[in-house]
Order: sequence, then C-alpha cells, then structure tokens
Amino acid sequence: MPRLRIACAKYDEDWTSFMGYALVESFDIATDTEPLFPGALHAMAIKSAVYELTGGDEYAAEVPVAVPVDEMIHALAAQFTVLSRIQSRTGITFVHATDRESIGAWDHGDYTHQVYRAAWGPMNERYWFGKAETERRRAAVMAVYEPMGILDGGRRFVPGSISVG
Repeated sequence: MPRLRIACAKYDEDWTSFMGYALVESFDIATDTEPLFPGALHAMAIKSAVYELTGGDEYAAEVPVAVPVDEMIHALAAQFTVLSRIQSRTGITFVHATDRESIGAWDHGDYTHQVYRAAWGPMNERYWFGKAETERRRAAVMAVYEPMGILDGGRRFVPGSISVG
C-alpha cells in the first residue's frame, strides 16, 4: 500500500491532459484516439517484453515514450479490469509505473525507437516527437495556460484567476 500511495502522488506529472494531448497540434479525442491507440499498445508491448527479459525489472521496463503516447497508456491502464483479464488470459504482464518513468525523455534513435521500428515500422510522427520538440511545445502550451492562472502544467491553479459564470 505505501508504494501505491507514493506512485499515485507521483502521478502528478501526468494526471491531467494539460501536458499530454495538448502538445498534439489540433488534437481531437474523437479523431485522434484511433490512430494513437496502436502506438500505446506497441509501447506497452515493448515494456512487457523488457520486463520479462530482465526478470521483472520495473525500472528497465519503464522505457521512455512520447508524452501523448504516455497519456494514452494512462487511459489504457485505467481500464484495470480489462487489462487484468488480458493478463490472466495471455500470461503477459503489462507494465506501467508512473513512479519509475521519465516524462518527456523519449527521443528519436533511442532504445524504444529502435525496438518499435524493428517490430512495427515507422512511428506516427503526429504523436511521437522528440525531446526538443516536446520542450518547445510544452513552453508554447504553458505560455497560453499561465496567463489564465493554470500553472505547473495544470497541477496548480491560482484562485480567482478563472472566472466562473
């Protein structure tokens, strides 16, 4: 239970859509979910394979992924019952531990990129953009959010900065 509590507290880096999907140009949940979903499944497959190949090393298995893909992985992980049934039926362990991941660390040419390309071909560049582009987009999004009182990527709000009614 302590690890679960600590992991939930560390989820603050990515527990809102303020810094995941917002980085995708003209993101629309109605049209972007279908093309984003396979990338998230592929990333989860890489994590599961690394977990198995390393004898259960969660740190090694938490390979870097692009921020929008990580956001979709969180949506997948929220489907706990379905994932539990798939794990039970296949014997594959799905791995995602927010307290062990490095948000925004994915980049072109890294291990995740190499494995992904070898297994499934090119990544969807709409969602898989590298570290420098992630930082550029984060700065642009923050420049819009901060004047509205939305701070730290949506983890803090300035009281009274958002007018209601």
